[in-house]
Amino acid sequence: MKYMPLVAGIGLLVMCVGAGFGQTADSSAAQQVEALARVEVGNKWGFIDQTGKMVIPARFDFALDFSEGLDSVTVGGKAGFIDKTGKMVIPAQFEGARSFYEQRAVVNIGGKESFIDKSGKVIAQFEDIVTDFSEHLAVVVIGGKMGFIDATGNVVIAPQFEDVGAFSDDRAGVWIGDKLGFIDKTGKLVIPPRFDGAYGFSEGLANVKIGGKMGFIDKTGKVIVAGFDNAGGFSEQLASVSMKGKWGFVDKTGKVVVPVQFEDAREFSEQLAAVKTGMKWGFIDKAGKFVIPAQFENAGRFSEQLAPVSIGGRWGFIDKTGKVVIPAQFETVGAFAKD
Repeated sequence: MKYMPLVAGIGLLVMCVGAGFGQTADSSAAQQVEALARVEVGNKWGFIDQTGKMVIPARFDFALDFSEGLDSVTVGGKAGFIDKTGKMVIPAQFEGARSFYEQRAVVNIGGKESFIDKSGKVIAQFEDIVTDFSEHLAVVVIGGKMGFIDATGNVVIAPQFEDVGAFSDDRAGVWIGDKLGFIDKTGKLVIPPRFDGAYGFSEGLANVKIGGKMGFIDKTGKVIVAGFDNAGGFSEQLASVSMKGKWGFVDKTGKVVVPVQFEDAREFSEQLAAVKTGMKWGFIDKAGKFVIPAQFENAGRFSEQLAPVSIGGRWGFIDKTGKVVIPAQFETVGAFAKD
């Protein structure tokens, strides 16, 4: 399930900022930038534009990707939020903070988890907040059980579950006993608990574990295809699947459209997917043809026409021709994000 702990400065889940008030990028230049990506330089994080120019200086201890125009950043053990000019718009005051989703962000205040709005106002506080908002609902813990709240903090599905995932395609996975089923937004069980595990629905299908194998079901619970050793979610009408240690792609009928042949595979994004063959990564199209030869140590997904790749232990970005447009010079990078 989608659980994201809040601990300032740890991993990809938390952030904090503070020592950066007054160190803002030129706002007129920033306003012209449509997409920014976070990058790590010398153990500090900043943001570049699609030309590779550092538009928000690397001064943060950590940073997440921008979401809904704001970004959670870390400095000096406290978390706050900056806008795309680098201006601190919600002061660094939290022990931890996640990204904004649907106008709400999870923050840690004095060891307790709360939702705030974009003014920094606390909307609601709970024992634990399990998921961010998704399809207007979020999972929280009340009295040791999980339920759902709306954007005002009101409980709309009573806390009754031991474990539950976020809503996706109007369905949320819930554990009942040792099996998993799915509820709708009224809390009604619409797919009985008979699965050994599941990921959320994506493009109308969910990845579920049945008898030790992975398969896909539709929103009625009908099994479309099963029998894979592992599988990812659907993206752009295709899903990655694994059999006998190799990866390929299936369509929504369960037909294998890209033969199982790769050591690893990422989801399709902007019509291309990163795949690993031998010890190198390249990119294929939906026919399985390499359009960017396998030559990189690692690779991420395309976003805003650029994809991160690792060359010589450093990260940079390529375009869809495979040309390196931002040299590999960073320790770590995030994806380009417009919002």
